[in-house]
Amino acid sequence: MSKKRLISYNSIIIFLIWNIFLISCDSPETKKERYLLKGNEKLKENDTKSAVDFYAEALKIDPDFRDALFNRGLVMYQLNRLENAISDYSSILGTYPKDTLALFERGVTYMDNGEFYKALEDSKSLLSINPDSWRSYFLEGLVLEKLKNYQESLDSFEKALKLYPENPEVLVNQATIYYYLKDFEKAGNALDKAEKSAPSEANIYNLRSMIAFDSGELDTAMIMINKAISLNSNQAYFYNNRGLYQIFKNELEKGIEDFNYSLKQNPKNLFAFRNKGIYHYFKNEKEQALRYLTEVFEKDPEMDLVKEYLEKANNL
Repeated sequence: MSKKRLISYNSIIIFLIWNIFLISCDSPETKKERYLLKGNEKLKENDTKSAVDFYAEALKIDPDFRDALFNRGLVMYQLNRLENAISDYSSILGTYPKDTLALFERGVTYMDNGEFYKALEDSKSLLSINPDSWRSYFLEGLVLEKLKNYQESLDSFEKALKLYPENPEVLVNQATIYYYLKDFEKAGNALDKAEKSAPSEANIYNLRSMIAFDSGELDTAMIMINKAISLNSNQAYFYNNRGLYQIFKNELEKGIEDFNYSLKQNPKNLFAFRNKGIYHYFKNEKEQALRYLTEVFEKDPEMDLVKEYLEKANNL
């Protein structure tokens, strides 16, 4: 064996021993950070299962690891596993009660889980901790919107906009309140501002489609909702709205396909149940129409179209 080859082998052996030594000397802090980074990489690849698994490994090392809890909470929210997301954010807040990001995300998740008063409490806590942040007023406005306190919600959004003018998220939600109040001009003005700062925000076009539908402009509604879906194909409400427009264009089977897909993404979507009732009305299927529409009417009698189509279904 040549001297050169001997040196090469010795170098390899030393290198391997050094790596083994480094791995064996990994501190818990280093290991958990490595799992966090791997989870984040998988999340970028849209591999949510592997991301959750890596975050879980990090949390085995440190159950209070804030970043792993927060990121897993975001993934759970994305997967519509809202109770799991709330649990992760609550774990953070148990250790860091003034963590404003965890408080904001938990408030939003409570709201989407139908726990409006818990969400409102989180918004009040956020305001007391951070009264100079637009997010504090934004969360308050979102929850007040769900509670149908529309004027108070608009007030909160105005306060958010004073702190962060032309914020597209706030402007779209402000426009949504004007839409509920049937003030389509003010809704359109808010959407115009939002579109200037965020032309790729899908919710702008979803709301434009709703305004067009209510104005009897079905073709425009379809153009707008398809643009929204092209920008964000993961939003359950977009498919639900497109399905509604399709059944009013007498494309019933395309409509029911969208409703079912929407419910698969979000099984708690009352609007999709309402729309399925309207679908069955157009199909002259009285029993099914009444079942869906009655259920929605009992939970939200003020929802648009519910009372109208419940009466029509009763007259079939």
